[in-house]
Formats: sequence, structure tokens, C-alpha cells
Amino acid sequence: MGQLFGTDGIRGEANRDLTPDLALNISRIGAYLLAENNEKASLVVGRDTRLSGDMLEGAIISGITSLGIDVHLAGIISTPGVPFLIRELKAQGGIMISASHNPVEDNGIKFFDSKGLKLSDELEEKIEEYYFQGKNNLPRPGGDRVGRTHKIDDASFRYIDFLKGTFGGDLKGLKVVVDCANGALYHIAPFLFEELGATVISLHNCPDGERINVECGSTHPEMVREALLQHGAHAGFTFDGDGDRLIAVDEKGNIVDGDQIMIICGNYLKERGALQKDTIVATVMSNLGMDLAAQRLGLNIKRTRVGDRYVLETMLREGYNFGGEQSGHIIFLNHNTTGDGALTALNLAKVITSTEKPLSQLAELMERLPQVLKNARVKSNKEVFGNERIQEAIKKVEDKLGEKGRVLVRPSGTEPLVRVMLEGPNEEELHIMASEITKVIEEELS
Repeated sequence: MGQLFGTDGIRGEANRDLTPDLALNISRIGAYLLAENNEKASLVVGRDTRLSGDMLEGAIISGITSLGIDVHLAGIISTPGVPFLIRELKAQGGIMISASHNPVEDNGIKFFDSKGLKLSDELEEKIEEYYFQGKNNLPRPGGDRVGRTHKIDDASFRYIDFLKGTFGGDLKGLKVVVDCANGALYHIAPFLFEELGATVISLHNCPDGERINVECGSTHPEMVREALLQHGAHAGFTFDGDGDRLIAVDEKGNIVDGDQIMIICGNYLKERGALQKDTIVATVMSNLGMDLAAQRLGLNIKRTRVGDRYVLETMLREGYNFGGEQSGHIIFLNHNTTGDGALTALNLAKVITSTEKPLSQLAELMERLPQVLKNARVKSNKEVFGNERIQEAIKKVEDKLGEKGRVLVRPSGTEPLVRVMLEGPNEEELHIMASEITKVIEEELS
């Protein structure tokens, strides 16, 4: 992680940490490096529903067009819709304005290159270098050479048509609950599933920038569970504010997380010869139950650092086509280059209808081991590995668990938190041990 960029772009409290000045300058530098002196360069800009999106969108458009680069303005669209549009419009890159599942007061900037890929660490470091050096010698063309803004009035419908084109078939007879988190998929997800013939119960599907992620969406799957049981639906799909992640709920009201979704969809792809090298790419945060399920099903699990960008890098480098995170960022590389909640929901629905098995039965392919995750809120999470007392607390718990469990402590790449994850045979004991580590971290770093 750099000084500005975390594991998923730049995030902070809008108009305080992430100011219009920062947005203008960083988008100007990023656009310059992405355009590579292309005389007809253009970038796609999209956003979620946050109130601060208008403010930051204006600054970003100014930064890009001041270089003589055009902007294709997508308006409110999910994060994975931006790389799709980049490829369709043959743009040199794009920017998504969103803080994903973060609180409404936050916002963020995510860059994509001409292939719809998140930027490499090296390119992010170069953007930061230009920014902190205050380089002011970037082009400032005048007259008719300034960039122009072209609004894409049908951006969402282009993306919906793309998603439908990946499906092949229909969802007639399937009843689903979709929770759009009052975010970027508010108009996309319900329409998509209705177009394919499903009966849809929609929750939190308003473009309410004041209520995005508030007691709804992927961080509150209990909302879908309640509606699902009330309406007797076959499955529930709950998305985050920018629509790049999915958490599901089965017909009995049980949560089906990203690890289980990957096993379900990965096994389905493998049985049809569509899973490259019979491998699912997952992060170190994924439950050890994935490994046990994979052994039984003849699948391989490849582990990476936390962050869907590192999942994608491994997929591209080593020739895999499917992977993701426990949090629900899941990449179907044959179709898109980033975690895509709507695409994942479609694929999960396809497995349900094709196999004629309820989601609860499919989820039984993987048994989750007890896993506890606690967050330590700190002023700075950069010192966690250099602190002797913290390391002693971690080792003490590791010695207790032995070979029957594991401890993973990592700084968040998007928030001032240190995440403490424990796995083992006894959940009650895991909570106690995780609290012990969290307490030490907060005492040392808060």
C-alpha cells in the first residue's frame, strides 16, 4: 500500500480526506499516464449513489478534460460496469467513484486501465510520485483541444445486455430476493432478473445517497433472510454499494458466503470442463473448509494476498479463470476483469436451475470451520508487524491453537483497522483469543 492507494483504490471521508482538489489532481495525473499521448484518448467515469459523488465527479471530469482527454460519463453504474464500458468503447481507462461497502460519509476513486484491469502497484506508485512531487508540467491544451464530456445515456442497459449475453437461458420459476443496498445496482439487479423471467422481491432499490449501505446490503444479509422467509423465495442475493460483491442466502435462511459460492460455482464449472486447471484462486482469508471441500471434489485452491486485485493478478499470470474472496468479490475472468456481484448472482442462479438442487443442498459441498474475525480500530495500522508486544500476543495464541487452527493478522487496505482472523475447532475459545489480540493492538496503536 502507498500513501494514497490502499488495496482497492483511494478512500477516505469525502470533502475531508478525499477532497475535490485531491480528486482533480489525482485524476489528472492518472489520466495522463493512462492516455500514453494518444491523440484521441478517452476515459470512462462512473459512480455509485453517494451524495458526494456529484462533487467528486465534477472534479474528476475537470481533471481529465483539462488534459485534452474526453470523458464518457456513465452516471450511476456498478464498479464492474466501468471495465465493461472501457472495453466496449475502446477507452484508454476509467475511474469509478465509490467507497464500496464503506459508510455513506466515505468515498473513493478506483482506476482501471484500457483492458479494464485495476492498476498495478507500480503504476499506482508512479501516480503517487507525480502527485507528491507536485508536477505541474502536464499538458494544458486550449481552445478546441480541451477534452469533452459525452454522457452515455444507456450505460446501465448496455451493461444489462452484456450480463444477459453471458447467461444463455432463463430463470422462469425462480423466486429471488435482491437487496441493492441503495447503491449502484438499485436499477440494474431487479431489472436483470425480471428480464430473465425470475420473480423478484426488491429491497433497498432506491438511489438514496444518504442510505447507501445503511443497515442493508452485503454487510447486513439478515434483511434478505427476513424477506426470503416471508415470501418463500428460492434464494436471496445481497450486494454492496458499488455492486462488485455478493453474499447469498439459501431458501432456509442460511448465509452462503463467497467461499461457499466459489466452491459451488467452481465445482459446476469443473464438471463441465470450464474451470482452467481445475483451480479456484482464493485469498489467505478464505476458510480452511474450502481446502477440505476442494480435496473431496478434485479441485485445487491457489492462495493469494487479500484483495481481488491480487486474485486477478494471479489468475492472469498463471492462467486461471475463476477466483475471488470470502467477502463475495468473485471474478469470472471469461466475462469480466473484476469482482462482479450481478454476474456472480446470475451464475449462482444458473447452478440452482441447471442442477435442480436447492441452494441449501449446494452449499453443503463445503463445511465452514469456525472462524472469528475482529477489527481493532487504530490511528495507524502500519506499525502492527514491528510491534513486539503485538507479536508476542499473536504467538501466544498460535501456540495454543497448534496445528488445529491458524491466526491471520493484517492491516486493512481501505480503513484505519487491523483485522484479526482466527480459525479453530472451538468458536467460543476463538472469540476469547481474538479479543485478547485485538485488545493489545488497540492499546499499542490507538
